[in-house]
Amino acid sequence: MSHEQHTAFIGIGSNVGNRIDNIRKAVNLINATEGIELIAVSSLYESLPFGNHNQQNFYNAAIKIQTVLTPYKLFELLKKFELMLGRIHRAHWGPREIDLDILLFDDLILSDDVLTLPHKGMHLRDFVLLPLAEIDDKIIHPVYKMTVKQFLNQIKDRTIISKIDEKILKEEKEIG
Repeated sequence: MSHEQHTAFIGIGSNVGNRIDNIRKAVNLINATEGIELIAVSSLYESLPFGNHNQQNFYNAAIKIQTVLTPYKLFELLKKFELMLGRIHRAHWGPREIDLDILLFDDLILSDDVLTLPHKGMHLRDFVLLPLAEIDDKIIHPVYKMTVKQFLNQIKDRTIISKIDEKILKEEKEIG
């Protein structure tokens, strides 16, 4: 098995149940996985639902990881975590307890029945781009050769309502 390190960005969303808790648990699961190192976590953002508007607002975030996993192994793992966290598959763009999407994996460009990288609609969605830009605004989209900042400046339909003043990962305080 190759132990080559890859950099990946994962988009996280939730609009069912305790949204902050769902996202926090997902990040903790990812962080506790062997072969994955959590590098950065964005703030939480509240956004209007995309596609199907008749549902609760979403909380969205993004994380940056380093991993030795292949894109497919990572994808499998994220789907497993979604199920562990109670995700029920309903309508397309419907309500979800947790949604974990690989947005970027190195500069990989691929598309098959399982996976599309970079994530298909990421460059059109402010609720993906803003958390990404917060973590790393120098990311270049491997297909369009533009930065997340440049995409953000082009978006007309804004869905983000506010930044949530709540840390996804509580900082451990040293007692002493």
